[in-house]
Amino acid sequence: MRRSLLLFVSPLVLLAGCAGQGRTPLGADAAGPPAESAYGMFLAGQGALNHGRSQDAARFFDAARAQPGADVLISERAFTAAVLSGDISRAAMLAPSGPDASEAARRLGALVRGVEAMAEDRGKQAVVDLTSSAIAFPHKSAAALLAPWAAAQAGDVAGSLSQPQVRGDKLVDYFGGIGRGLLFERAKRYDEAETELKAAASGDTPSEIAILTYGAFLERRGRRLDAVALYESALGEAPSEAMTLAKARAANGKPAPAAPTIKQGAAQALLAPTATMVAAKQNQIALAYLRLLLRLDPGRDDAWVMVGDIMQADGDSEAARQAYARPRPSSSEYLEAQGKLAWTYEQADDHVTALKIAQAAAASGDADARLTYADLLRANDRYAESAEIVGQLIQRSPADWRLYFGRAVSLEKLGRWPEAETDLQAALKLRPDEPELLNYLGYSWIDRGVRLKEAMAMVEKAVAANPRSGAMIDSLGWAYFKLGDYKQAVEKLELAVELEAGDPDVNDHLGDAYWKVGRRDEALFQWRRVLTLKPSDKARAVVEAKIASPLGPEGPPAKMAGE
Repeated sequence: MRRSLLLFVSPLVLLAGCAGQGRTPLGADAAGPPAESAYGMFLAGQGALNHGRSQDAARFFDAARAQPGADVLISERAFTAAVLSGDISRAAMLAPSGPDASEAARRLGALVRGVEAMAEDRGKQAVVDLTSSAIAFPHKSAAALLAPWAAAQAGDVAGSLSQPQVRGDKLVDYFGGIGRGLLFERAKRYDEAETELKAAASGDTPSEIAILTYGAFLERRGRRLDAVALYESALGEAPSEAMTLAKARAANGKPAPAAPTIKQGAAQALLAPTATMVAAKQNQIALAYLRLLLRLDPGRDDAWVMVGDIMQADGDSEAARQAYARPRPSSSEYLEAQGKLAWTYEQADDHVTALKIAQAAAASGDADARLTYADLLRANDRYAESAEIVGQLIQRSPADWRLYFGRAVSLEKLGRWPEAETDLQAALKLRPDEPELLNYLGYSWIDRGVRLKEAMAMVEKAVAANPRSGAMIDSLGWAYFKLGDYKQAVEKLELAVELEAGDPDVNDHLGDAYWKVGRRDEALFQWRRVLTLKPSDKARAVVEAKIASPLGPEGPPAKMAGE
């Protein structure tokens, strides 16, 4: 099955799973009025938490705590909801610490209290909390990276310059070195600061944050040419909006970024544990870390984008929009955030607002913003406009396979298949093993009944790379159908429907395959199901004709009105 993918902006794909993973819904809906009891409020709060509505959850759990019969579980849920909604001051007040509290709640509670102490400039208390034995897995790394900054806030210079230690934790070793470099700079021990920061920014795969931190240090030391060379070298490895802006700043002699404050440095230290939790699909913990980070530095625009990603993945579009609206127009994250903001409206079928936001961002001339706008135009069937924008971008970046792929989708929808085929082959030449390309071009040939063996090989390669992709398995099943192997077609298409149960095209293909093997009642069931799945007008007419005809797929093709 071909996919008209939104190729360039897929909000939340960086989240491999949603924040609700691992939670068991209790069947409560936070939108409805809760029962007037601690248990009723608890159910409403749990339902809101399961659906990502942490602000609603916090409200319900607070109400539950005030009811007769409230217990420690309700208090823990109130604490969790306060953290996830970003009310860290309240979360610190609610943080469980007694013997009846769960171990997980006590561990997170100690971390939250430490961060809140730092936010309130109580460095000595923060050190106590962050080095407490109450903090253990999975928060040990976060606490270890924060502790030196807490020591600095407490006036303990020697303590702030000690290397964080967590046995066997390479993340703490690496990002602790970055923090230590900044703390050496704060202590005016510049040679030692450079040693730490340069080490982090060197090697085969230095992180972007290490390069930007070292470059900013060089700028502050008046070594702009060295900073420009560092940024240029990094840009030679991979494009980066933040790196591009940093290079322009240094090259043009603009003021160097100020050294981070203690709270800003502590907030930056939390980015690495956050990213680790996202990669591990522990997105509720990642969201908690982001809320703690933003309590220390509410101006971290990259963190606001990550909050938006998690909230949108968990189905809370309103909270996601609030987060995406936070980055400042001057920040490197602004246009990315605006693109993701536009997609939240597109997914809610508010196409006018989505296009308006994306068009405004595209007016900046930024290539990624223009790609986002082109994607949204294509999603709204404005294929000619989308193809025109992508064509202009191809002239600027002729080696980007995604551009040819994106334009090919629009050209095919416009009925310009020879041009679309040329673009797909150009993309495949640049990216010969890309599963989406192999599947799209292979399916296109299969559906047209041309180059079937070559197309089959391409789709098989795509399926091997993505064995759980219903769309790609559908393509393979359809290839068997076109080759006349209807038994194999049924087998593959049944699996495709299991994986893509709500896709009208997949269900339609399975109906055709059932008809060919004589399973007529099942074929009719599949075609009728297609009509419930919002097919295109053309697909609806074709399916209705098959249902009405005693010949099934061999019946006369339906004609659209006006044809």
